[in-house]
Amino acid sequence: MADGGCHCGAVRYRFEGEPRHASVCHCEDCRKCAGATGVAWMAVASDKFSVVEGEPALYRSSPDAERYFCGTCGSGLYYVNEKVLPGLVDIQIATLDDPERHPPQIHVQTADELTWEGKLADLPRFDRYPSA
Repeated sequence: MADGGCHCGAVRYRFEGEPRHASVCHCEDCRKCAGATGVAWMAVASDKFSVVEGEPALYRSSPDAERYFCGTCGSGLYYVNEKVLPGLVDIQIATLDDPERHPPQIHVQTADELTWEGKLADLPRFDRYPSA
């Protein structure tokens, strides 16, 4: 069993069992909805997933895609698309209480990847924000 939720704590979810897969998606829809270069997702069986606190808001990013998020703080939480992922709920891994337990195994939708994403690993790294 694993738990997760939004930034402000208004929405909490839980799932049982092991994930079917975990990936980083680079599609334009994920980028635009998350405001990020890619989103780490983990698919779990929909009958093993439940919202245990709060009421997530829903945004349909396409006719078949349901993106659930916190209506208070705006955190993206999970995605449902029965046409593409039947019987699964795709959870945003970073919203888990322990996201380190479920690292992504693959990148998907790389055809939509921004040209500079592949160079991110080459940038200087700082443990915290660098001083001026």
